[in-house]
Amino acid sequence: MRVLIVQPPRMYWPYTSEGDNFLLQQALPALAGALRAEPGVEVIVLDCMPLHIGWKSLADEIKRLDPDVIGCGENHALYASEALRFFRLCKEVAPRAKTVAGGGHFTNLAHRYLKAGSDIDFVCIGEGEVTIVELVRELAKTNPDLSRVDGVAWFNGEELVRNKPRQLVKDLDTIPLPAYDLMPMELYGRSRYLFSPGGTTIHHSRGCVSKCSFCAWWTTMADRKYDEDGNAQLRPRWRSKSVGRVFEELELLYWKHGKRGYVWVDESWNIDPHFNDEFAETMLRSGMQTKWFAFMRADCIVRDEKSGILEKLIRAGLSHILIGVERAEDDALTLLDKRFYTKGVARQALEIFKRRYPEVFVQATFIVGVKEESKETLQRQLDMAKSLDVDFPAFHPITPVPGTPIYDEAIANGHITEADFDNFDWLTPVLDSQYMTKDEIAEEIWRLNRELVNNRWLAKGLLSRVPYKRDMYLWFTKVSAAMAVDAVKRRISPLNVEHYQQLVKPEWYDR
Repeated sequence: MRVLIVQPPRMYWPYTSEGDNFLLQQALPALAGALRAEPGVEVIVLDCMPLHIGWKSLADEIKRLDPDVIGCGENHALYASEALRFFRLCKEVAPRAKTVAGGGHFTNLAHRYLKAGSDIDFVCIGEGEVTIVELVRELAKTNPDLSRVDGVAWFNGEELVRNKPRQLVKDLDTIPLPAYDLMPMELYGRSRYLFSPGGTTIHHSRGCVSKCSFCAWWTTMADRKYDEDGNAQLRPRWRSKSVGRVFEELELLYWKHGKRGYVWVDESWNIDPHFNDEFAETMLRSGMQTKWFAFMRADCIVRDEKSGILEKLIRAGLSHILIGVERAEDDALTLLDKRFYTKGVARQALEIFKRRYPEVFVQATFIVGVKEESKETLQRQLDMAKSLDVDFPAFHPITPVPGTPIYDEAIANGHITEADFDNFDWLTPVLDSQYMTKDEIAEEIWRLNRELVNNRWLAKGLLSRVPYKRDMYLWFTKVSAAMAVDAVKRRISPLNVEHYQQLVKPEWYDR
């Protein structure tokens, strides 16, 4: 049984390029590692982005490989159209192969994509390693019984069939090591500045302990059950690998693949103080010289600072954090189901870094364009961002990602359609507020960014005594300048909403 896992060609988000900071998608080696541990399975991975495999070359490669099963996952609505294009291509050039979709986007919209005439045969819903192995095992049989495979949905010719939910893996240490050796590891993270040298992704945990109403990341790894009407009922769940297992992967990446910079893609890296402490101690003993980035919860930062764990993490290589501040107002945070950030906890966390650990590069995100947004409330977000004085503040328009209450409401009220997914880049406003149109929100985002990211901001970064900080400021400046030049070439007004949604088409895309 030959299984082909593919990350198809895609246009780049403006802050990403294959010659700079394109990083490994964790699902590729994770699924490949699980599949090749299954007897009788040959697994091949094609990550078209770093390999510069365009659509024509990909068609030829699929024909040549003649796989029995082809898998592709997608977490981002923004790239859904390219994933669907890929599955159409598979049915054209390898019609006998079974096609399997996975990832957060297809998990949350399986009911929309599995129908008569679909190019997708199966959707793996939720966590994928065990499900894809069991599905491939069943498909290898002369008379497969698909009802035996939990976590799978398909269209049986008359109706959508959704099997029992897949139970989450209780012990993440039992999952086979990611098949990094099947990936072109030397082609990831080649930036001179960002996450250098030789950056790669890694994760130690899955899921989240919260269920913010604007976030769909936690839904893929949630406990899942269905009601009588087939609607998914989700409960957030967080799990972690052991420190020992994490260092198996780190040592492999560090010594075999030469990776020294790590981007942890965990939704919340620092949930468990016991893990945090043991990780820091182990890293300090290891002698490995690393720099790493993580998404961190502000309340856990405050907790770990009090116990002395945060200081150890920074000595262990923590160089770059991102905190989702989101809103200045407690009532807005409550409406977004982010109650744990009320009473100024984000400010407390950021002041800890400013006062005690100025060597750490700090990013903060703010969500704008919420239902009650006005010019006055936007000014509050700007005032808060100025007072926090982080290294890189970013204002993102709220986006109705599938799997969130915001999406369900927007669809029900006719505010968006699936045709809008191509604009779901978290830079382009796609919803009006009660007091502003989406175009007005776009103009205000431009103003907010201009107020904060300016020559004074750049000078502060370039004069920093911390090499990592200087590199980060240089990188953000370089990419922002490239985006501005591209806008001029395309004759796009900076105040035009289209400026924010211009994905970059690589030269090899159609080859």
